[in-house]
Amino acid sequence: MQGLFVTATDTGVGKTVLSASLLAAMAAEGERVRAYKPVVTGLEDAAEIAARGQWPADHELLGAVAGMDAQEVSPLRYGPAVSPHLAAELAGERIAPEQVLAGALAAGAPDADACTLVVEGVGGLLVALSEQYSVCDLAVALALPVTIAARPGLGTINHTLLTLQAARSAGLRVCAVVLTPWPAQPTALERSNLESIERLGAVEVQTLERVSGPQVAELARAGSSLPWRRWLQTT
Repeated sequence: MQGLFVTATDTGVGKTVLSASLLAAMAAEGERVRAYKPVVTGLEDAAEIAARGQWPADHELLGAVAGMDAQEVSPLRYGPAVSPHLAAELAGERIAPEQVLAGALAAGAPDADACTLVVEGVGGLLVALSEQYSVCDLAVALALPVTIAARPGLGTINHTLLTLQAARSAGLRVCAVVLTPWPAQPTALERSNLESIERLGAVEVQTLERVSGPQVAELARAGSSLPWRRWLQTT
């Protein structure tokens, strides 16, 4: 199965916009794409809905870009804006690891040898999907190259290096860190953060500029600057 696993240093970092931009850029280049995000939460939270503004919920955005039904992208959907394992508990459910992995494999199953799957994690790598299964565990099981979304501003060096450490300790192949949204005129701090992460983390660092809206063409324009073809070949 060919694809990328997109994670982040935290929640609200821009992981979904990065995932959607990659999918849109791939599709614009003629790739057959599929998307999977195992769990979405906050679908009935007023603050979350207001914060999204013009942007649809994560699974709806990924589905629109990949040409998939939103429920197929994210089989597990919850109303409260809480961690996945707590959201499931509040709904009287339990997220089973085999269910999450099977969903990812099913998402990439149609023409598996001829399509590219982008899997978006939930929050950061160590977010618990269940008491015994984390986003990192799912990434390890899928064995896809990993891209890390990170903020460009203050605090990002620590968060990003910790995420890199967790990923590498688990044996994941990290192809790049993507700082987003990257301003048109970055400050000295932002430029220094990029250089520091690249040097201290011994990792490729790319940038994704602010995407003005959820239109597929706009996402594709932003994503076209990323070397995703090379990332797919990460070993």
